[in-house]
Amino acid sequence: MNIKGISFNTTFTAQSVTAQNERKSFLDDIHSKVKNSSDMTDTIVVPRTIFKGYLGIMTGTTLVTLGGLVDKTKHNKLFKGTMAAGLLTSLYGTWAFVRPFIVKDANGVQKQK
Repeated sequence: MNIKGISFNTTFTAQSVTAQNERKSFLDDIHSKVKNSSDMTDTIVVPRTIFKGYLGIMTGTTLVTLGGLVDKTKHNKLFKGTMAAGLLTSLYGTWAFVRPFIVKDANGVQKQK
C-alpha cells in the first residue's frame, strides 16, 4: 500500500478551541442519550431502618454464599465463621426491615398520616 501524501489543516477556529476547553463529562454524555430525563433524576425516599434491613439481608446472603463456597473439611473455622456472620447479619436485616411495621413506637416510625 502506497501513501502518496498526508495533508493536515492547521487553522483553528474559536468554536473548536472552546469546544476543546468545554469537554462533556461522563454523566452529561449519559444524560444526552436518555430519552426520558426524569429516569435519571427520580428519587424515592426510604426510611433508614428499612434501608438498613435491605443492606443486612443482602450482606448476610453474600456471607452465607461465600461460606458455602469454602471447603468445610479443610477450612472448618472459616466455614463456620462466615455462616454464623451471614446468618446473624440476615437476622438483623430482617429485624431492621420488619421493626417499623411491628413496633409502632420505635424511632423512625411515622406516627401521623
